Amino acid sequence: MTNPQHQALPHATRSGPSWLEHPILGLGFRPFYLLSAAFAALAIPVWLLRYYGKLPGAARVDLVWHTHEMVYGFAVAVLIGFLYTAARNWTGLWTPRHGHLAALALLWLAGRAAMLLLNAPLAAIVDLAFLPMAAWPLYRVLRRAGNKRNLFLVALLGLLALVNLAFHAARLGWIEISPLRPVHTAILIIVVIESAIGGRVIPMFTGNALPGVKPLVDARGDRIALALTIGAALAWTLSLPGPLCAGIAAAAAVAQATRLAGWMPHRTLAYPLLWILHASYAWIVVGLLLLALSALDVVSASAAFHALAVGSMAGLVIGMITRTALGHTGAALRAGAGETAMYALVQFGALARLAAAIGPVSWRDGALMLAALTWSLAFLLYLALYLPRLCAPRPDGKPG
Repeated sequence: MTNPQHQALPHATRSGPSWLEHPILGLGFRPFYLLSAAFAALAIPVWLLRYYGKLPGAARVDLVWHTHEMVYGFAVAVLIGFLYTAARNWTGLWTPRHGHLAALALLWLAGRAAMLLLNAPLAAIVDLAFLPMAAWPLYRVLRRAGNKRNLFLVALLGLLALVNLAFHAARLGWIEISPLRPVHTAILIIVVIESAIGGRVIPMFTGNALPGVKPLVDARGDRIALALTIGAALAWTLSLPGPLCAGIAAAAAVAQATRLAGWMPHRTLAYPLLWILHASYAWIVVGLLLLALSALDVVSASAAFHALAVGSMAGLVIGMITRTALGHTGAALRAGAGETAMYALVQFGALARLAAAIGPVSWRDGALMLAALTWSLAFLLYLALYLPRLCAPRPDGKPG
């Protein structure tokens, strides 16, 4: 229930430009979901063309750019859009909208352009500005509402910003580490965020949608799973000895698998809005197991981080940007053929990308092409179906 003292004030008359009142700037999910989907659909084909030497003039489109932009471009945009929308629900207070939201969206776009067009020092300045500027209004809303329970999310955004600073410092040669290591750390931070938020919403959505199904929520088990996942992230980031890192990651995988089993994923197979969340969460288990094997030099780190980024991160993204867009535009929470196709494409793409990482060398090129095709088709389909919805006012007349 929303606290009455935190109810938003009625709309005030504004004298600013009329375009700032466009529905797309009504709440954070609208511009950031569309921007992230468009960026995802374009960035992977561009990277693959460059990888195969078809864009010789695009020198800045390298592995470092690809890895960074999938996290700090694609994933961070979705995360901010989701948190702005969720915080509006949690507090009853407005997160950025209208001109403020437009400015933040433009700052995110400027960061993407800077990473492609500017030299490394200027690109760092522009790119580093977004997360602090986006996190501050979220902090103010949560603090004003007394919502201490969710302040840890602001802290994690701050940690992502610090890790991004480490990335740029490494890219500029200021610290002697590979620029890929901070991005891997950022992926692990996002896995922690997924674990924290997923543990709240996935069993709740499942229990609400399926009569007679009561997912098991074990608070102690949840704390253990989260602690072990954080431990695995720290062990990898700090380059602890391989056997120790592998042991912690394997224990985290077992704890996460136990947690997921209690949510009854087998009961969701007929409900795409649910099974996509369960299937994507299962990739956290796969990714942590692969991280353990990578620490022992059995598989590449790429296999582990693509399982976490394509399987869990992109899978949960496509599940949540459809679900929250439906709910917050006044539509029924029901997946049609388009949504089901998006979910299947992302999951199939994750399998293809894993096959490229751990399968025979002869599979690699075909699997990479298939992974890129399914990924881009999923997000192009999202744009085709949701661009009209997210650019239109709610049919029930409610703001947001």
